[in-house]
Amino acid sequence: MTEVPGAAEPPGGNEPPRVGTGVDIHPIEAGRVCWVAGLRWDGIDGCAGHSDADVVAHAICNALLSAAGLGDLGAIFGTGDPRWADASGLTLIEETVRRLSAAGWRIGNVAVQLIGNTPRIGTRRDEAQRVLGAAVGAPVSVAGATSDGLGLTGRGEGRAAIATAMLTSATSA
Repeated sequence: MTEVPGAAEPPGGNEPPRVGTGVDIHPIEAGRVCWVAGLRWDGIDGCAGHSDADVVAHAICNALLSAAGLGDLGAIFGTGDPRWADASGLTLIEETVRRLSAAGWRIGNVAVQLIGNTPRIGTRRDEAQRVLGAAVGAPVSVAGATSDGLGLTGRGEGRAAIATAMLTSATSA
């Protein structure tokens, strides 16, 4: 496992639950395949990025890493590393979960909110929650919001996501 400066010590049996917040933002790229919440959305432009640019999956990774004190998406899956070029957001989640498990953490749950005009996440919410929950190995709740025409998400120039994750020590009862 890669050492992260300032990372939290491995959890002990009496470690209290830890909460982390993650954010991800990408500009929309005309003609690119759209991946959001681990799902392919046909007929909708995707986002620009080194990997599949799935803002929901990336925000989940950031929240998990934050809670564990293991860094962030850029530190672990940086754009300078060709291994992660075009990688699926689900692959990034699975690698993040592997790292958390190796560090002694268990995921309690994740909540994530997509911010953007498209896609309308509610039309496939159950499917997204199943796919993301399988990758995380814990319950994932998915919601969506628009920004009422404000900012890059409101103008349809990009998408953002915010996630919160709760971790417990894998050694706690």
